[in-house]
Amino acid sequence: MASIARDIESVQDTQEAGSREINAPETEHQSPVAESMTSGSVTSSIVAEEQDDDDVSQSGDNDRTLWQNVKKYRKICFITLGLSSTALLYGYDYAIVSNISGMQSFQKDLGKMYNNEWILPSRWLSGWTAGSPGGAMLGTFFSGRWQDLYGRRIVLGCSSLLCAMGVAIMFPSYLSASLTCRRVLFLMGKIVQGFAIGVNVSTAQTYLSEILPRSLRASAMSLFPIFTCLGQIVGALVVYTSLAKPRGYVVAFGSQWLFSLFPVIVAFCIPESPAFYIRNSKLDKAREAQARLSPPDVDAEAAVRRVKRNVDAQVHARRSSRFMHCFSGINRRRTFIVMWAQSLQSVFGLVMLSKAAYFLQLVGLSPKQSVIFVIVGLVLSFLANIASIWIVARVERKKLIMVTMGLASLSWLGMGIANCFSNKEVGWWTGAFMILVAVICSLGVWPASYTVSSETSSLRLRARTQAIGWLANSAAFFASGFGVTYIYNPDGIDLRGKIGFTYFGSCVLGVLVTWLVVPEMKGRSVEEIDRMFECKVGAREWVGWKEEAVIEMEEGVGREKEAGKKV
Repeated sequence: MASIARDIESVQDTQEAGSREINAPETEHQSPVAESMTSGSVTSSIVAEEQDDDDVSQSGDNDRTLWQNVKKYRKICFITLGLSSTALLYGYDYAIVSNISGMQSFQKDLGKMYNNEWILPSRWLSGWTAGSPGGAMLGTFFSGRWQDLYGRRIVLGCSSLLCAMGVAIMFPSYLSASLTCRRVLFLMGKIVQGFAIGVNVSTAQTYLSEILPRSLRASAMSLFPIFTCLGQIVGALVVYTSLAKPRGYVVAFGSQWLFSLFPVIVAFCIPESPAFYIRNSKLDKAREAQARLSPPDVDAEAAVRRVKRNVDAQVHARRSSRFMHCFSGINRRRTFIVMWAQSLQSVFGLVMLSKAAYFLQLVGLSPKQSVIFVIVGLVLSFLANIASIWIVARVERKKLIMVTMGLASLSWLGMGIANCFSNKEVGWWTGAFMILVAVICSLGVWPASYTVSSETSSLRLRARTQAIGWLANSAAFFASGFGVTYIYNPDGIDLRGKIGFTYFGSCVLGVLVTWLVVPEMKGRSVEEIDRMFECKVGAREWVGWKEEAVIEMEEGVGREKEAGKKV
């Protein structure tokens, strides 16, 4: 993979970094920023330049309300809403494949009779559940390289068209007289579509992480789970309205074409990421792109200098930037944190929640009742995700993840205990506990995981790190989707509702790992986060931490400015 094409950005980075970076020793734990801290007056000028650029581009953002910052950066906010269509597509796709398994017409056409009831064989249900995230694993593997070679816009548009091709493979599957052929066509379509969505969503997240101002970063990333949930609601409603139709699942397949079109339109309308142009020696185009993104009262040139400084500050004396560099030196820790953050959705049980339409039928509900439960849960989760925009902007990310995942573990425990009894209310209790898990996680761990992922990766390796993160996300979904089905399905271990005990343990483990490895980055700039990783600040020591050398430099710059005013 590393030999597909030469990485072109690092050559330019090395040329533009100046003699200070070129002559610096090649060490894993020292960066140009750290080196510049020891260079006396050079340090003061660099800090002063940073402060000037930040004053011009993002001054006073922390003193404004969320709505005031939205109005200031309204162009970026509109782009964020547009790119959230990738999450809409992701959620809709997942809702369709999850909820059609609860349709009797689908069960009859692709399932089998087992103990006088139609079920979907564990082998095929696992494959279909894992097919989309499995394809997404491959998509995210290629996504980082393609983004750096061809740009964010081209990759976004092409991946959306590829998603439509995946739908074209699934749609005619019902025409085959062979049961095996129908099953295989559905599986192949899900793999192709998953591949496209993996590229699509990781590209959108990379783009946003490069253009968003610090004050909107957390709230904007909260839109991803919101639109994912919205896509799931629409998908569940489509399935519900098609329940009584003969082969109504075919209608659900075809509806995915419309959602594949939205990201293509967005990719055509938005500017390319300025960071991509800077890495590829196209500063004039970077200025043009930044001018389309910046508010009218902000100097686009200053914003470009700030982005360029962030890129240059992370340049080592190496001739390339490859995936392997994400796992070397200080980047190794950052990459593993991104991978963990992207895996949290599987840890708290999103895969299980997505199979509720079929799963609730196994614990006693009718197909119609199970889909209604799914719709109610999705609507409440959607409202919770909207509330999370405000919550994530004000509450520490790490604390939010730990508290909400801890509460989710108690809900899973309650579901497991309820299913230890045999009565007709078990199905209703199971549905209620699953809705409670969905709402709790939508308020905290789900949106916060996107924020942690976007804040952790370094700017120079961001596209590749985000691709690795989505690879981990897809791998976790693949493993969960493949294994969980065997745990609860009648022709497998047949735990049914007692699977709640499994997710109780998973959430408890998630709280522990998060406490040990995830740092608190709320309110930190890109430069601060880079310095703290370089200084190997422990995950539980980030709150309130400030480097002594930085404090001394800031005091020195302040004294110089005061002296200048007196003169």
